[in-house]
Amino acid sequence: MRAVWAILAFLFCCLTPTSAHDIPRSQIELRLGTSGVEATVTFSVLGFALDYPALQLGGQALEKVVTENRTQMAEAVATRLGLIADEQRLTPEALTPERSEFLPERKAIRLYLSFRWLAPPKHLDVQTGSLFPVDPNHTVFVTLYEAAPSDVLLREAVLNHTTPSLSYALGSKQSLFSVIRQFIREGIHHIFIGPDHILFVIGLLLLGGNVKRLLKIITAFTLAHSITLVLATLNLVTPSPRLIEPLIALSIVFVGIHALSQLSQEAKQRSEKDLRLTLAFFFGLIHGFGFASVLRELELPREALGWSLFSFNVGVELGQACIVITVAQLLSWLRRKNEKASCLIVFIASWCVVLAGAYWFGERLFA
Repeated sequence: MRAVWAILAFLFCCLTPTSAHDIPRSQIELRLGTSGVEATVTFSVLGFALDYPALQLGGQALEKVVTENRTQMAEAVATRLGLIADEQRLTPEALTPERSEFLPERKAIRLYLSFRWLAPPKHLDVQTGSLFPVDPNHTVFVTLYEAAPSDVLLREAVLNHTTPSLSYALGSKQSLFSVIRQFIREGIHHIFIGPDHILFVIGLLLLGGNVKRLLKIITAFTLAHSITLVLATLNLVTPSPRLIEPLIALSIVFVGIHALSQLSQEAKQRSEKDLRLTLAFFFGLIHGFGFASVLRELELPREALGWSLFSFNVGVELGQACIVITVAQLLSWLRRKNEKASCLIVFIASWCVVLAGAYWFGERLFA
């Protein structure tokens, strides 16, 4: 038991503040006209955290840094954004102070850029790899429109460090398969960079059970978060992240405590008092709002909202399925090999879940 508590203390000390959805990301809207490109760029100021460490403190410290350095940040992003028209790099027109604004609720800066060309090119390349090259998790959502008055959606893409550029042939149309593929990938990516969602799912699996029981639990979680994901993305129900983020952390505490409370029970009693199905559905509703925060910030175009939403949810489920299969098989193998050692590992894991959830709850509640 001394070794167990030593491990728990070590893991607690290793925890760092985290929010699964406070991930730096940018959004770029390009409107292509006969005389050039009008660009609206919204980028998270957290992408400059290495340049301005005080940004990580949040609150008034973050606002002070942004107020003092907004112009420099905007100019840096304007310079790093690469628009290549027929192999010729476009240069933005001078960026004046009124062409950028701070969005404190999103911890972001929005800037408006103009690029000019003599005649519409055949190809336009959008390069975002240099925006925040030191941040491997930085995601850039790019949408291309035909300029007003038609304002028709031409192309959308999710760019990151593995896919840092988009090549568009003017006049071409994007395939539905391309949209589905990109948002499935984004959904999978979002699960694996969200430690709180992963820990909640693991907490649900710790007590084990037959395949039928586990499938019911995971299906309840999936159904619940799918409901609120749709409601929030469509802006029908939009609770504040300051409420949702602490509740997500609290859900982790609950599943950990439930697992601990059942460990000392006999198998029959454990089955009768197993509340995981209820916990999975109830807290799944809350986790769905967390998933939706990503899509809502991207301000997805209405023309592609349905397939983008569906594909993102499929990606979330695929990522979740990978976690479920891996953890369930590992726990089953441990129980077959050594029941006593398996119980000890589940005990340690349950306490880790509780401590991590409690830490994140306090950090998010008072941030």
